Amino acid sequence: MSCPSSRKVCSGCGGVDGVEHETTLTRLRNLRRWEPAQAPGERTQALTDIFQQHRVGMLRLARLLVDDQQSAEDVVQDAFAGFYRAYAGLIDPAKAQTYLRSAVLNNARSALRRRRTARAYIPPHDVTARSAESMAMLDLEHQAVVNAIHELPDRQREVLVLRYYEDLSEAEITELTGLARGTVKSTASRALDALERILAARG
Repeated sequence: MSCPSSRKVCSGCGGVDGVEHETTLTRLRNLRRWEPAQAPGERTQALTDIFQQHRVGMLRLARLLVDDQQSAEDVVQDAFAGFYRAYAGLIDPAKAQTYLRSAVLNNARSALRRRRTARAYIPPHDVTARSAESMAMLDLEHQAVVNAIHELPDRQREVLVLRYYEDLSEAEITELTGLARGTVKSTASRALDALERILAARG
């Protein structure tokens, strides 16, 4: 039996009307993901909560990727600044940690590149020196590990920190760094071996 021609959408038939019907249903279901716009005060509070929740963790991550506290703080500050700029409707607050972790990683890479460029034109100095305040925050065991981590090549250091400090899966590291999953696995293994050798050599 044919459907009455006067009906725009017919639930019992296919064709164009059926497609339009499914499209409408999809649009309706998508409303489940809609979040009411935040008032300015609510937005400010949400950003403050995210900052307080993730700042310390991001600082620890940055501190392992770059070799001094001030650079780590700059890296994290830039990461949060980028997050704040992109927050308005562009970032799901539930994914704040993922966004910030990626930003810290990229900012740390940039900081290290700038530092190497500067060192090519600046007279040699003690590049291993840390501020007393920074190193006072670590006990001797932690200092030894942090110093050893900073002796690893950049890629090994990144993968090691993400895999064993941040406890990310190989798949998550692949998504974050763009490295193939097999490369992540082999790099993590080599980095861990290298770290153990450095620590053993230092007793």
